[in-house]
Amino acid sequence: MRKQLTIAVCAITVSIAALVACNQQTAAENSSNSDSATSSKTLYGSSFESQVKWGEHLVTIAGCNDCHTPKKMGPQGPEPDMGLMLSGHPEKMPIPPVDRKNSEQKGIASTQTLTAWVGPWGVSYAANLTPDSSGLGNWTEAQFIKCLREGKWMGLDNTRQLLPPMPWQDFRLMSDDELKAIFAYLKSVPPVKNVVPQAQPPLTAMK
Repeated sequence: MRKQLTIAVCAITVSIAALVACNQQTAAENSSNSDSATSSKTLYGSSFESQVKWGEHLVTIAGCNDCHTPKKMGPQGPEPDMGLMLSGHPEKMPIPPVDRKNSEQKGIASTQTLTAWVGPWGVSYAANLTPDSSGLGNWTEAQFIKCLREGKWMGLDNTRQLLPPMPWQDFRLMSDDELKAIFAYLKSVPPVKNVVPQAQPPLTAMK
């Protein structure tokens, strides 16, 4: 009787041990899956399926289309011309028809497309952000990050600062992952060939 009791106790002990081990394995697998999901969410923001989708979201909420996408007249007034999305100031469009001297001294003027601006800094044009060779086609990720981190034109050393109204001072506060996501998205949009004019210095600097 004692021998049978001992055998029964051993069997119960083995069963409990097996059950505990199984539960621990399941918990470990769930933890691993949770860590993987958390890692993915950390990499792509809070709920985006890819780096490009996260970048698209960041470009949208940052208002990049406001200046870098030319406008066309819609039912309720000017609206982004998404056929030219993020292609910058149209190369054949003249600067705003304003008194440059007065605008540079007293205020700011812009084209109706909001892609060219006149102010104390001279004349600035919204850049082509599409992956065409006239835009970001030849840029590296490192250049793009340097451009927005340090406000360097084309992300190169020994070049001029980015000009207003480009708010790079705000964008430089973005994380590396956010800037990389934006770059990935910009590399994915339809390329538009558009050679944006060079910025012009103030009239006083041209004398």
